Amino acid sequence: MNENTTRSADRELLHRIDVRRRQLGLTEAELAERVGMSPLYFRHLLDLGTDFSPSGFLHIATALGMTYQELVEGRTDAPPGQPGASAHPVLMRLTADECWELLGTHGIGRIALPVHPGPSVFPVNYLVDGDTVVYRTDPAGAAVAEPGGEVSFQVDHIDEHRRDGWSVLIVGTAEHVTDTASNQRLAEQPGCEPWAGGVRSLWIRVIPAKVSGRRIHGL
Repeated sequence: MNENTTRSADRELLHRIDVRRRQLGLTEAELAERVGMSPLYFRHLLDLGTDFSPSGFLHIATALGMTYQELVEGRTDAPPGQPGASAHPVLMRLTADECWELLGTHGIGRIALPVHPGPSVFPVNYLVDGDTVVYRTDPAGAAVAEPGGEVSFQVDHIDEHRRDGWSVLIVGTAEHVTDTASNQRLAEQPGCEPWAGGVRSLWIRVIPAKVSGRRIHGL
C-alpha cells in the first residue's frame, strides 16, 4: 500500500468513527471515556492510526457497536436472515484488581507525555512496584516525564488465535526515583533491563490517580 492509499484509508477510518459517533450522540470526549482513554490520548491514537495500537481501535470499534473489520474496512452487510453478518464483540470493564493482575510484574507498555501540540507516546519496558508502575530511561531521553507532571500509561494485548483482547490505562503523575536504596532494589528486578539501546539510568514512577481497563470477548 503506497502513501497516498494509506492516507486515504486513514481518512475513511476517521470518517467512519466520526459518523458512527454522531449517530450515537457522543462527543469525542464521551467516546474516549467509553473506550477508557483520556481525550488527549484518544486523539493521539486517531492521529497515529491502527498500526500504532490495533487493540486501541478494537476498543473503539466495540464502543461504537462495530466489529474491528467493520471499523477498519467498512461494513459488508449480508442480506437479512442470511449468514455472513458478523457477531459483535462484548466489551467488559475491568476492576482495578483485574487491571493490576493483567499488568503482571513487568512488560512493555506506552507512556504518554503531555507536550505541545499533543501528547508524545513512547514504548517503554516497565515494572509493577506496589501500586505504582516504574520504567527506566535515559535522563536526556524523550521519554522522561517531568516530576509532578500528568502522564498516561497504557498496556494492551491481543490474542489473535482466541480473538480476545484487553487494555489497561493508568492516568496519574510522574516522579523521579532518586534515593539510592530504591534505585538499587529496582535495578535488581528482572524485566526492566535496557532493551532499545542507549544508557538507561533514570527510574520514573507513575503514581496512579485512576486505573481503568477493558476486555473484549468474542471478536
